[in-house]
Amino acid sequence: MDTGGNSLPSGADGVKRKVCYFYDPEVGNYYYGQGHPMKPHRIRMTHALLAHYGLLQHMQVHKPFPARDKDLCRFHADDYVNFLRSITPETQQDLLRQLKRFNVGEDCPVFDGLYSFCQTYAGGSVGGAVKLNHGHDIAINWAGGLHHAKKCEASGFCYVNDIVLAILELLKQHERVLYVDIDIHHGDGVEEAFYTTDRVMTVSFHKFGDYFPGTGDIDDIGYGKGKYYSLNVPLDDGIDDESYHFLFEPIMKKVMEVFKPGAVVLQCGADSLSGDRLGCFNLSIRGHAQCVKYMRSFNVPLLLLGGGGYTIRNVARCWCYETGVALGVEIEDRMPQHEYYEYFGPEYTLHVAPSNMENKNSQLSLENIKSKLLDYLCKLQHAPSVQFQERPPETELPEADEDQEDPDERYDPDSDMDIDDERKTLPSRVKRELVETEPKDQEIQKGSAENAKGYDTTGDDATFTKALDVGSVSIDEPSVKTEQETMNKPTDQMQL
Repeated sequence: MDTGGNSLPSGADGVKRKVCYFYDPEVGNYYYGQGHPMKPHRIRMTHALLAHYGLLQHMQVHKPFPARDKDLCRFHADDYVNFLRSITPETQQDLLRQLKRFNVGEDCPVFDGLYSFCQTYAGGSVGGAVKLNHGHDIAINWAGGLHHAKKCEASGFCYVNDIVLAILELLKQHERVLYVDIDIHHGDGVEEAFYTTDRVMTVSFHKFGDYFPGTGDIDDIGYGKGKYYSLNVPLDDGIDDESYHFLFEPIMKKVMEVFKPGAVVLQCGADSLSGDRLGCFNLSIRGHAQCVKYMRSFNVPLLLLGGGGYTIRNVARCWCYETGVALGVEIEDRMPQHEYYEYFGPEYTLHVAPSNMENKNSQLSLENIKSKLLDYLCKLQHAPSVQFQERPPETELPEADEDQEDPDERYDPDSDMDIDDERKTLPSRVKRELVETEPKDQEIQKGSAENAKGYDTTGDDATFTKALDVGSVSIDEPSVKTEQETMNKPTDQMQL
C-alpha cells in the first residue's frame, strides 16, 4: 500500500487543490437531548481545531445558505418536510400519530431548532456540490453526511438526507456520480435512493450482522439498470488499517476505472474509528484518512461529508486531520492550545493509539469479499452513457453579507470563482511533506447502534421511490433560493 503522505505525487495528481469549507457557527448549539450519543457540538470542536492549526486560511470558508422546503422536497415527501418544519418539543404530544409515521421520537428526537438544523447541514452539502459544479476541486461539510434518512421518515439520528440532495445537484453537471461510505453503519438511505439507476454508484464499507440498520449484504447489488451499481463491503468487528485497505484500495481503484465518475461524494463517518462509543472497528485516524487521501489522488471533484462518530474528541481529531489531507498538508501531532483543549487530555495529541481488540476479519474472508466484488465490477464493461437531454439551470450560491458576519468565522482570501494557486505560508504546525509513521490512534469501546423502522414508498409524490431511476424519472426541480433570487427560478420538469 502506497501511503506516501498527504502531499500527493507530482504530475496530474500533484496539483494544488482549490478547497472550500462550509461551517455555520450555530451548528454546535443544537442538542439532541440528555444522554443522546449524537452531539453536533463535535462540529464546533472540529472547527476550533481547524482554526488553531491554521488551516482555515488555506480554504474558502462559507456559512451555508439554509436549504428551503422546496430544496428538501427534491428528495423528501412534502408532508414529511412539512412535519419537520412544524414539530416542536411543545407540540409533539399532540402529534403522536405523525411521530410514529415519520419515525421521530426516540433515536431521532424532537428538539429545539430541529428544522433549522436540517436546513443548515443540508444547505452545506448542496452548497458544496454547487461549488464543485463551478470549478472547485474539493468541498467539505463536516455537519453533513446523514446517510440513513429516507424519503418519508427519519432514521438513525438522521432527518434529512443531505447526501442524496448533494448528489442530485452534482448530477446537473456530471453524467455519473460515485458515492463512497466509510461510516461503520451501512449507507442505506443513499443506496435506497439510487438503487435502480446507473448514473450513481454507491459503495459502502460497514459492519454487517446483527447491527444497525441491518442492510448492506454483499449480494445487494442494485436492480434493473442499477444492477451492479450498488456495492456493499460487509465487515466484522475489530477491522484494522491493514485489513481495511486490503479491500478499500483495490475495490475503489476498479470502481474508478470502470465507472469513471465525474464527481465523488465521500461520507467520512468517524464511528469506524477505534474507541467509538457506538462502534466496534479498530481504525486509526491515519487509516481512516487514508481513504480520503486515496480518493483525492484520482483528481476528480470531491465532496467530503461527516456522518457518524460518537466519541467526540476523536471525531474532531479525525476530521481536522482529514481537512489537512484535503489541503495536501500534514499537521503536527502536538495539539495547539484552544478553547476545547481539555477534551483531548491526557494525551493532548491529534493521534491516539488504537486498541488491541481482536480482528475478527480473517484473511480468507477478506479475500472472498474482494474477489466477489471485483467480479461484480468486471460485469460492468464500460461506463454507462447518458442520453442527451437539456440540462437544468445551474444553481448559484448566494453571497452572504460579510458586514454582518463575525470575521473570525469566515475567511475567504479568494474571489468566489477565481482560482488562486498561491497560498499563504503555512504555520509552524503544518508541513507540506508528510512522513508516514506507524499508526497510533484511539482507545476502544464496543457498542451497538441506532434503530429504525421500515420505509414508506406510498403516496402521490412518486418522484423518488425505494428504487429510484434518476436516468428516466422526471423530477420537480426547485433550485436553492438566494437573496438576489438568482436561484429562485425552478424549472417545470427536470430530466436527470
